[in-house]
Amino acid sequence: MDLGLKGKVAIVTGGSKGIGYETACQLLKEGAKVAICGRGKEALDKAVQSIYAGTGEKVLGIQADVSKANDCIRLIEETMSHYGSLHILINNAGTSSAHGFEEVTAEMWEKDINLKLFGAVNCSREAVKHMKTGGGSIVNITAVIGKSPPASSLPTSATRAAGIALTKAMSRDLGKYAIRVNTVCIGLIRSSQIEEKKWKKTASHLTWEEFSSDPGHDIPLGRIGETSEAAKVIAFLASDAASYVSGTSVNVDGGKGAVD
Repeated sequence: MDLGLKGKVAIVTGGSKGIGYETACQLLKEGAKVAICGRGKEALDKAVQSIYAGTGEKVLGIQADVSKANDCIRLIEETMSHYGSLHILINNAGTSSAHGFEEVTAEMWEKDINLKLFGAVNCSREAVKHMKTGGGSIVNITAVIGKSPPASSLPTSATRAAGIALTKAMSRDLGKYAIRVNTVCIGLIRSSQIEEKKWKKTASHLTWEEFSSDPGHDIPLGRIGETSEAAKVIAFLASDAASYVSGTSVNVDGGKGAVD
């Protein structure tokens, strides 16, 4: 299927690793022009080189911390200066921060909200200025726990829930400009964090395949997902193939989520 991404300009925040990195690669393979951002210069430079080696395509790397409003503005400005247009924004930057309510400090709340919620708000506000005349697509990456929070999942579950609500409200307000806004709610997807904190720390005697397919994960499809599987869904929602899809949330969790 031709996703209609050839020549489109996309920004992927948090693009130096994980789902963001894989999404950038997927968009490039579909013919898009891509800018990625990350907070650490070393990791960002490594990602730019690795993406070129893997796809044969150049990606624009911009060092930026989207928890800072001025960095969000600069990210959009530098992308526009380099490519001259903007059609797609993937608000992916974020980390997992899961604790019990009484353990979460005011500083932890502020840090998480600034990164996950205001990062998406500030990047989107600037991006929309350039999408209003020709339309565009915004995909906010959130999490399934934002729909059905388990115990000890704060502040992440609360900020992800806010991101889901933000998506729906944005889609209602921006539809008049032909700007579509959707969210992909991530479940258990293979990441360095899962590998280090769950697999190698608690089950290093197992192979990844054995750990991934452990029935204790309670995943109907029987395994932990791969970053490429999430990236393909994100690329679809960002593309013209999803031209009549807006305001929706898609769970990428192997069927585990208790709420659609």
